[in-house]
Amino acid sequence: MQCLILAGGLGTRMRPLTEDVPKALIPVAGRPFADHQLTWLAGQGVTRVVYGIGEKGAQVRDFVGSGRRWGLEVAYADEGERLLGTGGAVRLAVDEGLMDGGFLVLYGDSYPSLDVGALWAASGGGATPVLSVYRNDGRWDRSNAVFEDGFVTRFEKGRADAADIGMHYIDYGLSVLTRAVVETHIPEGRPHDLARVYGALAEAGQLPGFEAAERFHEIGWPPGLADLEAHLASIS
Repeated sequence: MQCLILAGGLGTRMRPLTEDVPKALIPVAGRPFADHQLTWLAGQGVTRVVYGIGEKGAQVRDFVGSGRRWGLEVAYADEGERLLGTGGAVRLAVDEGLMDGGFLVLYGDSYPSLDVGALWAASGGGATPVLSVYRNDGRWDRSNAVFEDGFVTRFEKGRADAADIGMHYIDYGLSVLTRAVVETHIPEGRPHDLARVYGALAEAGQLPGFEAAERFHEIGWPPGLADLEAHLASIS
């Protein structure tokens, strides 16, 4: 399995921690977050990683290197200072010839707790896109997905009336995409939001969902970092 990690964001909600280091290298329980994330991916059977990097990306390269210490092969897609957004970063990695026909996509601040092999199997081994979701009911962040009969039928972020329109689920920070979907739905060389891709696929009835049983953790904001450190302490 191959995984694209989207680690090119500015990490503004985590300042001042991200003033000097990228979010991927924020210390979590005494280790850079990337160390936790890569250790988890390797343990789930992922063998190859592509890092989508941007500002301060050189620090990620310096720390992760070839990925050998985690038993991984690591390559990089560097958007520099272009700020292509999550979707644009995926398109860049595809255009640079780094991605397989089907691949995992993981947000650079997410620490999931699910069976990646089962998610991969649900996609037919990377043959079709799949979005992992969790029954959130607005607890960890605002819900953004309608999930029913095995499909995400609506996906939209930022809805104040999410519960009223049946959005009880939230995306879990890990998905499967294909090169064909990326080339169809994401413009080349321009900023784009991955949420728009999920929304279009959901509207077209082309986005199967994979329901996670346990809550996700992430370091996108200070309470999330504290929660993850508590979680790691509880399982160590």
